[in-house]
This record gives sequence, structure tokens and C-alpha cells, in this order.
Amino acid sequence: MISSNDFRSGVSIELDGSVWRVVEFLHVKPGKGAAFVRTKLKNASTGSVIERTFRAGETVPQANLEKSVMQHTYKEGEQYVFMDMETYEESTLSQAQIGDRVKYLKEGMEVNVVRWGEQILEVELPNSVVLAITETDPGVKGDTATGGTKPAIVETGAQIMVPLFISIGERIKIDTRNDSYLGRE
Repeated sequence: MISSNDFRSGVSIELDGSVWRVVEFLHVKPGKGAAFVRTKLKNASTGSVIERTFRAGETVPQANLEKSVMQHTYKEGEQYVFMDMETYEESTLSQAQIGDRVKYLKEGMEVNVVRWGEQILEVELPNSVVLAITETDPGVKGDTATGGTKPAIVETGAQIMVPLFISIGERIKIDTRNDSYLGRE
């Protein structure tokens, strides 16, 4: 159990039979009446967001989330197969369970899989990945780092914006949180 006074951004709670993450919280102490905590909660499964008010000191069950390191071993049709690095058990996840982060997922990559009981809530990729450029316009002599950008497609199929001097075959570092170019590798 966790008190509403202990809410912070990122805290996971159980509410109405599902897991919710605190996105925003505001502890309000009106001049007259009891204090309360106004929150914005995001459903970990569906992504829907609700606003909910709790009395100050009200307790709610805290979600017991398990995080395990798994390695993406291969793709079978539309399913992605992951192996637990401790037990060597395999789990199959759909593209819907992984979400839009699938665009940076390549074989052999280790990820964190967050579970609530037997239900997989999310797959956390590393903050940055190194991928090779497979398709982009050719770099031209005189293109500089302070110039413009151009679209490029990496080996996993994701499209990102890169500086003009980057060419096909180069390995670049990408920030998976905001899809931005970090530099050459």
C-alpha cells in the first residue's frame, strides 16, 4: 500500500483492476477543508489518461512490477521471440505489446521487459542504439555538421533525420526516446 502523500511521477499503483502510472500530481491544501492530491494517471496497458483526486493520506495498492532482462533472439512472422537471460525461457510478444519501439529492435539486443503478474506491460529499449544506415541521399562535398538534415533509413527500417554528410553504410548512434541523431559510431 502507498499513501497518496507519497505519489511521485512514475509511481505505479493498482486501481480498478489495472496498473496506472502517476504522470502528474499536485498536493492541494485549501484554506478551508481537508487536503487532497490531484493526479493525472496513465493506464500502463492501454495508454489512456484520467484525472483522479485522492484524499490526503488515502492509501492505494502499489503495483508490484517485475523487470527482467531479455534478449531479442528472432522474429517469427509478426511475433517477436525473447529469451530470459537468467532462466533461458523464451517468451513471444506481438508488435502491439512492444509498441512503436519495435522500429529500433534488432536481433541480439537486450531489453528490459516489465511485467505485472503474468501480463507484460512494456518493453524498455536502451536509451541509445547503434544502427547502420541502409538508405539515404548521398553526401556531397561541402556538407557540414551545422547545415541541414535529411531523412535516412536504418537497418531496422526506422526513419530518422541525420546531418547532410552522413552516407549509406555508416553506423550512427540514435536516441530511442526522441528519435534523434546523436553522432557517428
